[in-house]
Parts: sequence; structure tokens; C-alpha cells
Amino acid sequence: MSVEIHPTAQIEKGVQLGEGVRIGPFTYIQSGAEIGDNCQIGSSVWISEFVRMGDNNKIAHAAALGGDPQDLKFEGEKTVLRIGDNNDIREYVTMNRGTNASGQSVVGSNNMLMAYCHVAHDCVVGDNIVFANSTNIAGHVLVEDWVIVGGLVPVHQFCRLGAHAMIGAGARVVQDVPPYALLGVDPTGISGINSIGLNRRGFSKERIAAIKKAYRYLFFSTKLQEEAFKLLKQEFPAIPEIEKLVEFVKSSSRGIVKTRNKKTA
Repeated sequence: MSVEIHPTAQIEKGVQLGEGVRIGPFTYIQSGAEIGDNCQIGSSVWISEFVRMGDNNKIAHAAALGGDPQDLKFEGEKTVLRIGDNNDIREYVTMNRGTNASGQSVVGSNNMLMAYCHVAHDCVVGDNIVFANSTNIAGHVLVEDWVIVGGLVPVHQFCRLGAHAMIGAGARVVQDVPPYALLGVDPTGISGINSIGLNRRGFSKERIAAIKKAYRYLFFSTKLQEEAFKLLKQEFPAIPEIEKLVEFVKSSSRGIVKTRNKKTA
């Protein structure tokens, strides 16, 4: 398949373009960038030399990918932004490359980043994620697979968003969000588990019930955390979802976001 480049686009020598790539007007791609097969690059897009992009990505108008980190410690080190396959990156999205801390920023595959989203330096964004308009994640944030974030959500640096979590529009995330959580607003906090999302992704009723009980023990009761861990180990031995949740909570360095109430999950 041939490559289609609009005559007003500027593609420097040394750019690696896969088969079937289409590039719109006034787009600029620096030498050294790597673009996989069948990517569609819209108008007025800027892609730096440090971008390593997979296949079948759609990049909308005026996105800026691979820019320098917005970090006072950055000294021009050679780092990269890695983007997987089948992503839908919409208008005015910005993504920065890494610093010496990790050497890269990573965005996985099958994600949708809506308009005006920002992915900062040294972030790792997994697969099958949705960031609604103006989601802004600061440096060193980890976003696990299947996370959905509502619009206008800022995420503080070094936070983690656990797999299958859903975060309401307008929430302010300053601590770790555990896997499977449903995060509400006013005030921001855990209001339960993302039951609808888990059901849609094929979790059995038994596994969802186990996760709900784990949430009751960990976040919606007066039990001490170590007591809750012990009860979960006794009641749900070798259930991967519970093991993942417990390990996430145990490994949190920023602490877990607060619970909105002490009712049932």
C-alpha cells in the first residue's frame, strides 16, 4: 500500500513510515520518528524525532506527540515516547517523552484519548483505556488496563490508576485508585466497584461478588487493614482479582483515595 502525504506537510528525511500511512495538511514530522503501518495522521499534527508509533493509529488535528518533558530536572537526555497499536488520539492531545527516571513514556494499544488530554513524562498507560476530554495526567503516573476516566480530571504525579477502575468526570485524583473502583465526586472518593464495567468485560457474578466483599472489608468497614487482608486470604484463596487488589493496596506509596461513605460497596 502506498503512502499518501499532503503537499503542505513537512516530513524530514530519516522518518520511517510504514505502509498505507496517510498524512494530512501542514503536519510536521521530525527525522528519527517511526510511524507504523496504516496510521492516519491528521492536519497540523506535530510528531517529534523521539516517537515510536505502532500500527493503525488515528491522530487527529493539532495533536503534539513526543515533546520535551515539562520537568525542571530535564536536561535534554535522549528519551522516547512509545505508542502501541489501534489508538484513537483526538484533537489537541499532547504527550511528552520520558526523562532519565525511566527513559520513556508509554501508551499501549486500543485506547481512546479525547480532545485536550495530556500524558506527561514517564507515564505508563496500558491498553483499552478511555480518557474523556481534558483528562490530564502528571508525570510518573501508571494507568493499568481498562481504566475509564471522565472529563476534566487531573491526576497527580506518581499516582496509580488500577485496572478496570472508573473515575467520574471532575474528580481530582491525588492518591492511588485501586483496581475495580468506582470513583465519585463531591467529594472525590470510592463509592463502590465498577460492577457494570466488570460485567461487560465478562467477569462472572461470583467474581464480582467476591470483589464487592473485598471492598467491604478493605474500604467500607471499621476493620483494620491487616485484619481485612487476613480475612480475604481465608475466604478467597488463590482468586487472582482479590490477590491483585490486595497487592495493589499493600504496594501503595501515595496511599489509597478515601471512601465517600461507610455503607456497603
